[in-house]
Amino acid sequence: MPPATTLRVGLLQYPVEKPAGIAAWGAKLDRWIARAKDRADLLVLPEYACVELGAALVGRDGTDEATELAAMVANAEAILAEMRATARRNATWLLAGTLPMQESGRVIARAPLIAPDGRCAFQDKRTMTRFEAERWGIYPGAPPRVFDTPWGRIGVSICYDVEFPKHVRAQAEAGAWLILAPSCTDSAHGATRVRACAAARAIENQCYVATTPTVGLAPWSAALDVNCGQAAVFGPADRGFPWDGVIAAGTPDAAEWVFAALDPALIEAVRQDGAVRNFRDWPRAPFPVPTPAAFT
Repeated sequence: MPPATTLRVGLLQYPVEKPAGIAAWGAKLDRWIARAKDRADLLVLPEYACVELGAALVGRDGTDEATELAAMVANAEAILAEMRATARRNATWLLAGTLPMQESGRVIARAPLIAPDGRCAFQDKRTMTRFEAERWGIYPGAPPRVFDTPWGRIGVSICYDVEFPKHVRAQAEAGAWLILAPSCTDSAHGATRVRACAAARAIENQCYVATTPTVGLAPWSAALDVNCGQAAVFGPADRGFPWDGVIAAGTPDAAEWVFAALDPALIEAVRQDGAVRNFRDWPRAPFPVPTPAAFT
């Protein structure tokens, strides 16, 4: 059972811009974190926020996806160091989006969860979109894991991963009461898929799911050209929660912080005595392959 301590979470609808380099990007990160660190205990950046650096690292605009990705991977450790330094300077917990990194000869996308002292642990993206697999050359990373924090156990399901029930379910069964789902979508269709699936995961696991996107246009970037979406926190849509399950939501496509106070005790209570018990009633064995029903 997680400790009954409210967690204040801040979700950044991250404005994609054109930083001059890694140091300038770190300064931008500091400016945004400084606005929110007194209002939240855990701050969340979206998937691939740092990829806006691609053109600066290559040294020119409008390169192809592969060239940008290679530059990002070559500088991954320096970018990660900037993320960790930001968390230390601001004494905050930070999920710093995701970062393409080299692992065993392949490029994977990793989300670093960073403690205020700069220590970090990673959740890899497990399921690749068509763009990532076919055009960008990103490979599936490690299976879902969970993180022990001062507020109990949480999980991270990155963008497309939150669209698959088993990924989040594994984290919920491992004790996660909150799932962070940083996203990066280039169409209203993609943003809708993330939003709808995050809400569904919150209902079926009776947990909180929080998602936040990149926003804005980046014509200089081959990979991060169009960005849209809306930060939101979803709950189980049951006793003790809003009727529609929406705890908080941002202004679509706007650069802003979205804040919510999340109580793990409410999750424990609804799992024990909700109008329904989705978490408990999850089927423990797979259904057999359906056969056509006979009409008589």
